[in-house]
Amino acid sequence: MKSPIAPILLTALCAALVAFIGFPELFEPLFKPLVQTNAPAIYTQASLLALTLSHLSIVAMATGAAILIAGSLAILVTRPFGSEFLPLSRSIVNIGQTFPPVAVLALAVPIIGFGQKPTLIALFLYALLPIFENTVTGLTTIPSPVSEAARGAGMTGLQRLWRIELPLALPSILAGIRLSAVISLSTATIGSTVAARTLGEVIIAGLQSNNLAFILQGGLIVAGLAVLIHSALSMLEAKAARRVAL
Repeated sequence: MKSPIAPILLTALCAALVAFIGFPELFEPLFKPLVQTNAPAIYTQASLLALTLSHLSIVAMATGAAILIAGSLAILVTRPFGSEFLPLSRSIVNIGQTFPPVAVLALAVPIIGFGQKPTLIALFLYALLPIFENTVTGLTTIPSPVSEAARGAGMTGLQRLWRIELPLALPSILAGIRLSAVISLSTATIGSTVAARTLGEVIIAGLQSNNLAFILQGGLIVAGLAVLIHSALSMLEAKAARRVAL
């Protein structure tokens, strides 16, 4: 029997996060002891809600693009006609892991300027590998009897892909998406160093003013979002795995 404690804790975390992002001034007494006399305890230079939504939108766009590209590439190299491109594809998706996001930002800014675009490129490159590898793993570990039965039923290659292979590989694919999304959520904070609107702005402001409250606020929001997104995708992954097991 599944313990009700975890859902209760996640609900409480979600409620606390929404309350803090929407009404941060209510939490000022909690952060006041962390700041020097007359220093602000709550970050007010920009709306925490606006920064959070911008942060999430950047992560969503980068992860969505990575799902599209890495997923398509994984499907290609797991087909008979594309298997010879697997080593090359692995080299391509490994580029994001070879160059740290900070290095990607440093290379991208002189070319496309400051703002959201260099951050999107860095997160996109970093998200490719987990999605690609997990999709390849899921598609190449389909039980042979299942594939043979689908062929025996007269299914075309495309029908087998959409009706059999992708549904069976879904738990593995979702695991890769979960890993990429959580990594991107944390890494997106560095986007504020190149003028992207992310929660890193709060952390950077805290570092510049030696304000521990600001640093903690930015870090806690990112950590809370990471836990919620990880939990939500884990639930979807478990649900997909149960369907496969039926």
